[in-house]
Amino acid sequence: MKHILTRTVEFGDCDPSGITFHPNFFAWFDAGSLHYFRAAGLPPWRETAKTMGIIGTPIVSTQCDFKLPCRYGDIVEVHTTVEEWRERSFVHRHELRRGDDLLAVATGVRIFAGPHPTDPNRIRAVSPPPSIREICEAPGEHRS
Repeated sequence: MKHILTRTVEFGDCDPSGITFHPNFFAWFDAGSLHYFRAAGLPPWRETAKTMGIIGTPIVSTQCDFKLPCRYGDIVEVHTTVEEWRERSFVHRHELRRGDDLLAVATGVRIFAGPHPTDPNRIRAVSPPPSIREICEAPGEHRS
């Protein structure tokens, strides 16, 4: 499955030179991850915590290659897919596009997190139920 999240670059997203400040790219990628799961039909994490023991998908590693700048007023799209499934984690791939222009490519390794069995202040990586992977591997493209 692919999800496409559309965003308008706001004045506050930019540095004094008018170019998007790089941490905002990561905020958009994070939003792309959340919208990806919502578009796949996964309920909010507070519900999966009760029904599946999964409290979310925190990121444990990230990398980004910035190709072209974006500026105030640009309409950009975050294209999000799962590049790789692992036993307790997955790799989200994000492509930031403005029309046909590829602005940035990022990957983020995320774990499926559940509560730690002996310490309520900690989390641990857990294997996701097969149903999560099945709905995410369904063909199609979703937009928000």
